[in-house]
Amino acid sequence: MTRETAANSATQNDERLGSGYEPELKRTLGGFQVFAVSFAFISVAVGIFGTYDDLLTTSGPVGIWLWILSAIGQALVALVVAQFAARIALSGSSYQWASRLANPKVGWLFGWLTFWYLAIAVVAVDNALASQAFMPLVGMAENEDTARIITVAILVIQSVLVIASTKLLGMLTSSAVGVELLIIVVVVIGLAVVMVFTGSGDLTNLTSRGVTAGAPNYFAIGGGLMAGMIMGLTTLVGFDSAANLAEEAKDPFKSVPRAIVASVLAAGLLGFVFLIALTIAIKDVPAVSASGSPVAAIIRSQFGVVAERVLLAGLVFAMFGAGMVIIAACSRQVFSMARDKRFPAHELMKKVNPKTQTPVPATLLILGVGVVLMLALPGAALIPLIVGSTILPALIYTGIVVLYLAVRKNLERKEGGFSLGRFEIPVAVAALIWEAFVLFVLVTPGGNTVPVIVVVGIILAGGMYFAYMYFLHRDVLDHEAGIDDVTATTPEVTA
Repeated sequence: MTRETAANSATQNDERLGSGYEPELKRTLGGFQVFAVSFAFISVAVGIFGTYDDLLTTSGPVGIWLWILSAIGQALVALVVAQFAARIALSGSSYQWASRLANPKVGWLFGWLTFWYLAIAVVAVDNALASQAFMPLVGMAENEDTARIITVAILVIQSVLVIASTKLLGMLTSSAVGVELLIIVVVVIGLAVVMVFTGSGDLTNLTSRGVTAGAPNYFAIGGGLMAGMIMGLTTLVGFDSAANLAEEAKDPFKSVPRAIVASVLAAGLLGFVFLIALTIAIKDVPAVSASGSPVAAIIRSQFGVVAERVLLAGLVFAMFGAGMVIIAACSRQVFSMARDKRFPAHELMKKVNPKTQTPVPATLLILGVGVVLMLALPGAALIPLIVGSTILPALIYTGIVVLYLAVRKNLERKEGGFSLGRFEIPVAVAALIWEAFVLFVLVTPGGNTVPVIVVVGIILAGGMYFAYMYFLHRDVLDHEAGIDDVTATTPEVTA
């Protein structure tokens, strides 16, 4: 270990010690691995694979242009999130930022919403992996019960791997990102070559409303065009997951904010190129729109069955990596709240295995929640829960932007850390306007009434535990370990 590396490590440990925590988690994630964590959560190819059918049946092929708006808006939010990540490098991300810079009570709400968002998200990703990728890949017939059993098996395997080693998590996530990037590049180039030489592409698809042509409420509030925003809004999220693993990242004040911003920019650009290629390659818009898996149908029509199977195999691996990242991020969220005694069964949930240096009980909790949701809830109840979880990140990001505008003057700059400089106010205000629009888009469709109720229910359930802490353990919500040290500049470390 060089003197410079030792100094950096000491500085990062000082951050945790100054915050009132012992450095229990091991720093094993390098710069690319941190980027891979955020990019794998976004998982642009997986997101498009899972939502392209909804876009075709709500706004039509022309709806892909809404992706640009989503990418720009989410990039603005990512820039604000990066401002926090460059100054407070602790597991728990927004929970820690709000607790230490505003109020522990406000921070708790951030943490509770983030926990449920992540716990539900991993179920949604793994269930899609089972039903839309793995089962078609191995030739299994469509069956909800079978898909649920496979989902539980996937959750168990992912949890074991997440517990085993953070370094292993980083390696598998990096590999999954590599595969995903390869899928996008190969599919885009392959489609371009095939369409040029066979003339099978149709540029008019880029402006076609497809099966939605003539829909009476297409331009109305909550109508087809607005619904086309859902693809970008549900895909370009989770970039803050890198901040949840900040205590396991090397040089987190630089690597984490850079990963957050870079992952959104890369996903936005690659996703749009991917969408353009797929949309031009559609031979029969009505037929593809009626397909349960339009991306696979397009690949099959242009390249054949073998290429479709290869695509599905790559997506299985990419989705598996995304699920691992979500479990890891959610377990760190639980761990972060538990060590502050602000999570149910906190004495158990804060435990870190000394051998693996991972929060085992917290990870098993995420597994348990996933198994219960899969086995206990019928499809009719599970779907609104999953849809409702798409509203949670919008609430969280809105809160983060509001928090930043309220406490930005209390943020001390880390030397060499990410900073927007004089652009911080314009970016933050623009991000706030964007998030207000996002919430409007997500809650206005008439079919989203039940998901909105689900979100309200999650908040009320959390309110019950909050009341328990407030009236019986008030000191937990009034005291913040090391709060006076967090916003101070990091002390110099002599070699």
